Amino acid sequence: MKVLLSIKPEFAFKIFDGTKRFEFRKVIFKNPDVKTVVVYASSPVQQVIGEFEIDDIISDSPSDVWEKTKKFSGITKSFFNKYFENREVAHAIKIKEAKKYENPLCLEVFNVVPPQSYVYLDY
Repeated sequence: MKVLLSIKPEFAFKIFDGTKRFEFRKVIFKNPDVKTVVVYASSPVQQVIGEFEIDDIISDSPSDVWEKTKKFSGITKSFFNKYFENREVAHAIKIKEAKKYENPLCLEVFNVVPPQSYVYLDY
């Protein structure tokens, strides 16, 4: 199963250049069968630019997640801390293999609207 995630362009492109090997989330999908993340680069790009396979999902306290992921987080510690402020649990999706699309796609291809967090895909 695949899920579509909205990711800020600066972070989305880091996934495909290999400098960001974890995608951080406050809320993680409930379906354990999700194996692939389709990446929607949010405004101003507003295109689906690629996908990646999920290696693992780390769910722990924010401080422990940071310690386990900081080397390849693709973000600063201050950004991480602000994002997870007042949260007891942080989730980090470990990226196994990322594939950037040669030609970005519009969301209409997937028949979905830009998700706040994520949306399951039926294909």
